[in-house]
Amino acid sequence: MKYRPRIAEGKVKDFAANSKVVLVTGARQAGKSTLLKHAFPDYKTIVFDLYADLYGARRDPDLFLDSFPAPVILDEIQYAPELTSAIKRRVDERDENGLYLMTGSQNLGVMKTIRESMAGRVLILELHPMAYPELAGLGGKGCWIGAYLADPESLLTKQKTSSDSENLVRYLWRGGLPGLLDLDDRLVPDYLKSYVETYILRDILTQENIQDREKFVRFLGLCAALTAQEINHAQFGRDVGISPKTVERWLGLLDRTYQWYEVAPYHGNTIKRLSGKRKGHLGDTGLICHLQHISSPDALLVSPLLGPVFETWVYNEIKRQMAGLASQPNVYHWRTSGGAEVDMILEIDGKYYPIEAKFTSNLSRSDTRGIRAFQETYEGKIDIMTGLVIYAGRECLRLRDNVIAIPWNLLLQD
Repeated sequence: MKYRPRIAEGKVKDFAANSKVVLVTGARQAGKSTLLKHAFPDYKTIVFDLYADLYGARRDPDLFLDSFPAPVILDEIQYAPELTSAIKRRVDERDENGLYLMTGSQNLGVMKTIRESMAGRVLILELHPMAYPELAGLGGKGCWIGAYLADPESLLTKQKTSSDSENLVRYLWRGGLPGLLDLDDRLVPDYLKSYVETYILRDILTQENIQDREKFVRFLGLCAALTAQEINHAQFGRDVGISPKTVERWLGLLDRTYQWYEVAPYHGNTIKRLSGKRKGHLGDTGLICHLQHISSPDALLVSPLLGPVFETWVYNEIKRQMAGLASQPNVYHWRTSGGAEVDMILEIDGKYYPIEAKFTSNLSRSDTRGIRAFQETYEGKIDIMTGLVIYAGRECLRLRDNVIAIPWNLLLQD
């Protein structure tokens, strides 16, 4: 498989130049080890396994580190937690940076230990499945999110779209896992089935003793069905036959394995913001389609899930593109009791950027209702920037004085 530049490539090199330890986290098969091997081709890579202690790292951490001296890449470090203390001692004895580059697919346990025991010694980067500019071979050079946050109006003048708008539904159906890049469409369902069985379920079942495996699989399918919706623990529980407390715990497991993301509600009152309903998104649209048994792009095109799938893709795409930013914006959603809503609101430097996803190739001013309601509600109270609608068409458009639209496949190039 031909390597495609990743948005985080420059940042991980910068991290290694300025920190003794770098930890790259993220979902299984998101390309963590491939990124490190490409960015640091002279480093030896050691891959750890859940069951076999092939190199004796768990049995004798110091002997292992003597046998494989730094600089080195330690892949899936959560399977060798005994190394953490030994690595800490070693980096404290040396002044060089970029000694230990590690990957991890579980945001708990040893990840927490690394964060706590190596404070001041480690920089952490989260890697997601591939964003559209990465799939297009441009890496960070094709991202528009930085330009939007710096000057929203600039997107109207810097536009450069690709010519494959007709492939949007196929792209949503396949998702962004790197392992699918060179795979024929007919093999995608088999790949995703293996991904769920081999990675998601195995990781989760090693973390918690879930007695009813089939019930958890149904729960995972329900997460796909309810993507891009506000989370109702009671509804989840009723549909699967588990308690709301179990729902909360299982969602936490998906979150800690980077398969599920939750977006807090925005409210001018911080207390109400914390107590409002969060919105959930599955981490990849290909997984949504697989878990909902959507067998082809044509089937997705007529599915009632098409709109939520597109909204989840927009959320994931923005999150993936933000990996290249120096500072990460806060992300919220907004919904009123009267039904007005905005899919995403980015907050950075005291400025707010409302964003809507619309699966349509023809927009009208009515598609700005949610953004307009947000602007009117908080006018004069917060600094609201030009709103953005991401849609299934081909052109960059102005919809109102303070709302613009861009095509889903917008690419910026130097």
